[in-house]
Amino acid sequence: MKAFRIPRRGSILVWTFMIQLVFCWSVVFATDGTKACKLQSESDSERKVLSRLEPLANIEFAADVTDDKESYTYVFKLCGDARNVTGAGVIQIDKKDTKKKPKVIGLYNSTRALGGSDWVMLIYNDGEPYDSHCSSEKRKAIIMISCNRNANMGKLEVVLEDRNRSSECFYLFELDSSGVCPVIESHLSTGSIILIIGFCLLAVYLIGGFLYQRLIVGAKGMEQFPNYAFWVEVGNLSSDGCDFVCRSRNREEAPAYRGVTTDALVEEPEERDDHLLPM
Repeated sequence: MKAFRIPRRGSILVWTFMIQLVFCWSVVFATDGTKACKLQSESDSERKVLSRLEPLANIEFAADVTDDKESYTYVFKLCGDARNVTGAGVIQIDKKDTKKKPKVIGLYNSTRALGGSDWVMLIYNDGEPYDSHCSSEKRKAIIMISCNRNANMGKLEVVLEDRNRSSECFYLFELDSSGVCPVIESHLSTGSIILIIGFCLLAVYLIGGFLYQRLIVGAKGMEQFPNYAFWVEVGNLSSDGCDFVCRSRNREEAPAYRGVTTDALVEEPEERDDHLLPM
C-alpha cells in the first residue's frame, strides 16, 4: 500500500493558508485587546470609552514608591494579567520582601470606564481586602489617563493611596497617552482645497512637460519648457495689453521735423507768367 503524499504545490497552498490564518488571528487579538476587560455593568458607552485605550492594551506599566518605612512596585496592565497574576489588572509588589506574594489592588474582570474629551478614568474593583483599614473592604485602583500628544505611552505615576477613611478607599494612578486625545479635524476651506489641487496640477504639468521635452523631443535650453512658443506669445500679448491699458503717455506719433509751423504749409496763390510770352 502506497503512502499518501500531498503534492508539492498542494503543500505550499496548505502552508500559505495556515500562515494567513495565524496572521488573521493575531490581528484580531491585537485589535480587540480591550475586550478582555469585563465591565461591572455592560454598556455601549463604557465599552466605547474603553476602546479608546486600545493602543495600551496588554502593555505593562510599572512605578516605584519608596519611603522610610515602605518600598513598593506597582504594576498596571490594561485588560491583561499583571506579572502573570491571574485576573489582576493592578498589583503591589513588596520590594523589601521579594518572596511575599504580590497583593492584588484591582481586577480587570471588574472594570468601569469613564471618559471625557481628553481623558479616561479606568477603575479596577474587587482587589484583595484591607487588613485593618477601610473596614476591611476590597481594594480599588483608579487609573487616570490624560491626553498628551507627545507621549504615545507615558510613565505610570502613583499619586496617592487614600485609606484613612471608613469606606471607599482607593489607589490613584496617573498615566499620559496620546491615545485619548481628541481627533484634530481639518479646517481647510474650499478655496484652499482648490488652490492645493491647482498647484498639484501645475507641478505635474511642469515636471511632466519638462521631462517629455528633454527626453522625448530632445529640446535644450528654454525650449525644454512645455509649450514654450505658446507661453511666449501669451506673454507678449499680455505685455501689449498691459501697455495699452496702463500706460498714460500720448500715443500719437511726433512730427519728424520740428520748427516748421503749419503756416508754412498753407498753399500760396499761383503766380501766372503769361505776360512774359512774346506777342
